[in-house]
Order: sequence, then structure tokens, then C-alpha cells
Amino acid sequence: MDPAAEMDTGELDALLRAAADFASYPGTHGEDTVRQFLEQFPLPKLLGVLQSQADLPETVETVAACLDKVFSSRYGASLLPSYGEFIQAGLLTNSNSIKQLACKAVVHLLDKAGDIAVAVDTFVQHNLYPLLINCLVEGDEEISAIVLDAIKRLAEIPTGTDIIFPPDGQGLQLNKVAAQSSSMARIRILSLIAKLFGASSCTATAIRDSNLLSLFEDEIKDRKDMLKTLSALEVLYELAEHPHSNMFLLKTSLLQHITDVINDPSADSIVRSRASLISGRLLSSADAFMTIEKSCVTNLLLAIDKILRTEESQNTDEIESALETLGLIGTTTQGACLLLSDPPNIARHVVEMSFDRQGRGKHLAALHALGSICGVDRQEDQMKLDDPQAEEFLKRLVYSAASNSPKLTPSALLLSILQQDPDVRIAGYRVLSGLVVREWCLREVCSKPEIIGIVTDPKMETTKLGMEARYACCVAINKALSSSHLLHEPSLSELIGKVCPRFLHPLVLVV
Repeated sequence: MDPAAEMDTGELDALLRAAADFASYPGTHGEDTVRQFLEQFPLPKLLGVLQSQADLPETVETVAACLDKVFSSRYGASLLPSYGEFIQAGLLTNSNSIKQLACKAVVHLLDKAGDIAVAVDTFVQHNLYPLLINCLVEGDEEISAIVLDAIKRLAEIPTGTDIIFPPDGQGLQLNKVAAQSSSMARIRILSLIAKLFGASSCTATAIRDSNLLSLFEDEIKDRKDMLKTLSALEVLYELAEHPHSNMFLLKTSLLQHITDVINDPSADSIVRSRASLISGRLLSSADAFMTIEKSCVTNLLLAIDKILRTEESQNTDEIESALETLGLIGTTTQGACLLLSDPPNIARHVVEMSFDRQGRGKHLAALHALGSICGVDRQEDQMKLDDPQAEEFLKRLVYSAASNSPKLTPSALLLSILQQDPDVRIAGYRVLSGLVVREWCLREVCSKPEIIGIVTDPKMETTKLGMEARYACCVAINKALSSSHLLHEPSLSELIGKVCPRFLHPLVLVV
């Protein structure tokens, strides 16, 4: 008999009052408190109320909230393997409150049940994984988010991966589910793939072997619905953030499809911008260039070059995204050399816009990108490029930008950057920190005592970010001088005294 059916009205009212009080507690209940509560109101009774009062939404919501508090404790979670049938029924119910409780119970089961083997066995015995996938594609946004968390946690368990990706290829196949789903459900499946991809390199390998990355290609190729395409790109952007993403993604035709999006004049600028930034993330590590053909990267750069060449007719945000993309690509020596090769000599856009005050957003984006290309994000021994032609091209670009400006010299140009507002100045410190490892730039810096005055002024910056950027710049100039013959030039002795730590007032180095 249903335990709830044995209760009279008074007992039910008492249970509901206690459940409401238990659920409203703002923090996490202690283990002893949970035990005592369940001694007074046993779990079968609480679950029975959910079933018997299913037509009373407020009652169901109260008891469900109470049970979530119970299951979030280690003691409550330890009871869940004995209630696999409840979880199964909860995932199948039409009640959103109960379905959400069941989904949360799965998370608690995997997190706190204690015996992982028993938790996984509960999954298998009650066939919970397909039910969770059904909740993912058909549930509301809140339920979908809980399911994503639950399946990601399952994937983090070695034996759990076999449930999601059965070794024999049998069982539920995500690509088949996607083929039969609505566009919104397919985006949710892509979100799940992104979550699983970041769980471990093992799940990333399983995703590749299951050909699930092709789902991204399918969504990006079909650009009839730009909102859907943008949603797919947003998920791919998240996926591309993971360290091992390029190792897998660049072995597909994704970069080619991304380039097609950037080249598509009918695509919304926000779609092209997101595609551009994804390509930057994919090409921001050195091993990316060992995976992808150079022609694919060249085609991408030509697409970005087209955006920057026709800037007057383009969205400002798109220009900024293109510049940020070049900065991401330029973080590695391979990427920087490619940007500074001729053709496509696309780095000229970065240098020109770095010293062009037309548009604050573009100016800042270009300065940050130039800092990356110059090596500020690389290891100290990799800041200078091992390609003499690329280095020479960088030098020519800077001198050309200076000669075409009212400042005429790189030193005056750099000083003008440091004399602007704090955000621009911070970006300027980055550029200086990267450029100064080059002898020609170090000489330019030393020719302008005002630059050294700003960089060594402890009162110049008032924010932590500004202080750190100024300090890093000061250290970079010091290191460059220490290994340069300029250190011994008598005409620079006063300047060297300012920037070298052994002569420096301690405050100058305070961050």
C-alpha cells in the first residue's frame, strides 16, 4: 500500500509544514539533521506524497524542494541507489517539478552517493542515460541545464564513459538523436558534446571516434537560419576553449566551413565575428600549425584581410573581432611569422590601426593584438621570431606607420600611446614589453626619456591591472638593456640608472 495513503489529513498537513520548513532553510542541512528528519518522515512517505498529490502543483513543489535538500546531503544521496525506480519514474513524468527533482537526484547520486560503482550500476539497471537525453531535448531550459551537468559528471567517471559511448557501438547514439530532433534540441546536443569534450581527452577522443564533431559542421554549413547558426557557433566557441580542442577540430573540415562563414556577405556580422574568434582560438597554439594545412590558414587570413580592407563598410564590432583573432593567432611564433609573411602581410592592419586613433574600440583591439604578435604572451626566449624576414617586416611596418603619422618616429608614436587614457596606456605597455626585445625598438625607447619617465613612475597607475602592466614593461626594458651593448653607452647612463633595479627606488617596482 502507498505509505501516503495511510496518512490522515492532520498527518499530511504536519508533513507538508515540516517539508516546507526543511526546504526553506537557506544553507545546507547537517547530516544528523537529515537523518532526524527522515526518521520522523521516512523517504517512502515523502515519495508517496509526490505520487498521491500529483494533481496539486504547490504540494508537489514543496515536497520536491524538501527532497532535493535531503538528497543534497551525503546521507540522503547514499539512499538513492535503493530508489532507482523513483528516479526512472521521475524522469518519465510530465510534472516539471518531479522531473527536475529526478534530474537533480542523478547529480547527487554521482556526486555524493559514496560508492561510484553502485551509482553507475543504478544507471545501468534503470536505463537512466536514455531518459536523461530525452529530458535534455524535450525539457525546459532549467531541466536541460541540470541534465548537462549530470551527464558531464557521469563522463568524468571512467566506467561512466562506457554508458555514454558503449564500446560495442550499441545503445543510444547522439548523432541519431540529433537527426530526429528539432533545431533547438540539436543545439542542446551540441552543448552536451561541448561539455563532454571538456571532461577529458578520453571523452574528446570518443566524440571524435563517434563522428559527433560532424554535427557542428552540419549546423554551420546550413546557414538558412542565422540564429541557429549563431547558436551552433557559440557552442563551438565554448568547445574551442579547451586545451586539446585544436588537436581534434583541425583534423575535420571545420576551419574550412568557418572560413566560408567569414566570407559569406549574406551572413550577419555577429555570425562572422563569432566564426572569426573561433578560428583564432583554434590557431592560438603551436601544435595547431602541425595539424592543419598552410593553405587552409592562408584562406582564413585572406577572409579576415577582406574584412579589414573594407572596414569603412563594416560593423565596428566585426573589425574588433578580426583584430582580436589576429592577436590570438599571433600568440605563437608560427602564427606571428605567418601574419608577418608577404603575402598576405595581414599584420599591416594591426600595426596601422594600433597607431590610428579613429575608433577607440578598434584602437585598443589592435594594440592588444600587436602586443601578442610582438611576443608579450610568449616565453621570453620565443619573443623574437626566428624568421629574419618576419622580424624585418615588423620593423618596416612600425617605421612606416610612424612616418605616415604626425609623430614621424616610432619613439614619438609609442610615447603618444602612453600619454593617453589608462586603458590605452595598459595596451601600450603590452606593446612596449613585446617590442623592446628588439634592438631597434630599445634604441627608440632610450631616445625618449619621457617614455622611461612614464614606465618608471610608481604613481602613474592606480589600478592593479595598470600597475602590473607598467611593472612588466619596466622589467622588459631592464632585461633588454641588460643584454644590450646600449648598457655601456655613457649618454644613456642616467636613463639606465632609472630603469635598472640595482639603481631603482623600490617603489618603482611595487605593483
